Amino acid sequence: MASHRRPKQPSRTRVTVLTATAAAAVALSAQAASADPGAKPTRSEAKEKVDRLYEQAEQATEKYNGAKQRQEKLEKEAGELQDRVARGQEEVNKLRDGLGAVATAQYRSGSVDPSLQLLLSSDPDTYLERASTLNQVSAKQAEALRQIATKQRALKQQREEAAGKLADLESTRKALGERKAEVQGKLAEAQDVLNSLTEKERAAIAAAEKEEAAKAAAKAGSGEDGSGANGSKGGSKDGGSGQTGNGGKAVPGSGRAGAALAAAQSKIGSPYVWGATGPSSFDCSGLTSWAYAQAGVTLDRTSEAQANDGTRIYDQSQLQPGDLVIFYGDMHHVGLYAGNGQVLHAPRTGTVVRYEAMSNMPFQFGVRVG
Repeated sequence: MASHRRPKQPSRTRVTVLTATAAAAVALSAQAASADPGAKPTRSEAKEKVDRLYEQAEQATEKYNGAKQRQEKLEKEAGELQDRVARGQEEVNKLRDGLGAVATAQYRSGSVDPSLQLLLSSDPDTYLERASTLNQVSAKQAEALRQIATKQRALKQQREEAAGKLADLESTRKALGERKAEVQGKLAEAQDVLNSLTEKERAAIAAAEKEEAAKAAAKAGSGEDGSGANGSKGGSKDGGSGQTGNGGKAVPGSGRAGAALAAAQSKIGSPYVWGATGPSSFDCSGLTSWAYAQAGVTLDRTSEAQANDGTRIYDQSQLQPGDLVIFYGDMHHVGLYAGNGQVLHAPRTGTVVRYEAMSNMPFQFGVRVG
């Protein structure tokens, strides 16, 4: 017969313990979920991570640019040294051939000069150390021997220098490959984050950036703070003044800085491509170096080097359109001042040459090229 006794109720203590255990389990589960590396990030989290990865990629890009520039310089220097060594060796060979002809003639006559025998069987330096034997050859032969010894010393030095350049070149090529791999790795990681978003989310991020760029362009041309684009605080570095805004396009002052800014403006909308120097695509320092080249000014290749290509200006109110503006503590980003607190630059992968508020990045100083 079945029992109808009521089941025993858990004690208050047991209920409390069970409740606490359940709460802890829920908390741990929530914590684990939030820490799950496979969890899909929110749109804002994804954008923040992508921006950080793109910044790291740009840092590596500027290091790549520096290594590439050094590689090109070393290749040129090593090539020139090798050419000099080849020409010098040819001259030495001709001098030796001349002395060899004299020795041949003497041999045929049965009277080979002992000094020439010594020359043909040992180093001319060794021969010249034995100055007492110089009276055994003609003045012409002695001068030829001196020339050979001098050229051989120079050749030895040039060969050592060329070997050093080639060793540096090999090291630079290795660094170049490492920087390239670093850039590609960061870009691939950023793309993976973007791919985790929906098409709608990616479109929303792109639209927000486009709207922000449009506002920056309008502000650059407005001259509403009375500086930069409207020229009331200066204009170009060589005394030319700017003009009033023209509906969203900052009007540069005259002179080389103004010409550089005008050149950069002609490339608005061109894509950012790391390592590119124009004319159809650019990275940050590629744009500034290309723009100034159109104004007849040669800048260094990297943003860090361009920071030393003129006079530094730490007060933003003193900037003039076309001045270089350097961002971040390690100076890995550069653009052109466009007036009214705006910069014209090639921001990062996935963007185009555009205007942006300087306040979006940690400004370090400006550079007036001169």
